Amino acid sequence: MSGFAENRSVATVALVVGNYDEAIAWYVERLGFVLADDVDLGGGKRWVTVTPANGQGARLLLAEASGEMQASRIGDQTGGRVFLFLETDDFARDHQAMLGRGVEFREAPRHEAYGTVAVFADLYGNLGPDRAETARLIGPFGIVREQAETPVAFSRPSSYVAGS
Repeated sequence: MSGFAENRSVATVALVVGNYDEAIAWYVERLGFVLADDVDLGGGKRWVTVTPANGQGARLLLAEASGEMQASRIGDQTGGRVFLFLETDDFARDHQAMLGRGVEFREAPRHEAYGTVAVFADLYGNLGPDRAETARLIGPFGIVREQAETPVAFSRPSSYVAGS
C-alpha cells in the first residue's frame, strides 16, 4: 500500500485554447462532446469543461490563453506528440462520423502492433490518434486505436478492416 487512496482517477485535463466559444463549438460539434460546465469566474475567466457524451473518462478544461506565453502553447502543448486518447465501442462508425463533421485526419488508418491508428488534429493543430479493438480515439488529438482491455484510446472489433 502506498498510503494513497485506492480509488483515484484523473478527472480533468487542461487544454489551452484561443477562445472559449470556438473551442466549445469544435469539441461539441466535431467530436460529439457535451458541454459539462461553463461558469463565469469574473475578469474574463470561465471554468469550461467538455466531456465525451457517455460521461466516461476525464473532462477537458478548455482554458483560454492569458498572455503571450500561454498563447504560444496553443496547438503545440505536447511538442508534436499525441496528447489525449478517447475511447469508442465502434471505430469505423466514429471515424466516419468525425470525417463527416470535418475533423482533419493527417493520415489514413494504418495497422500497428498495438492496433489501428489514424492521427487527427483539433481546431488548433494539437495532434491526437484515432485508434481501434474496443475502438479508441486519441486527441488533441489523433488516434483511434484497437487494443483489447486497455483503458486508454479507441478499440475496434477484431473483424474491422481499415477502409471498409
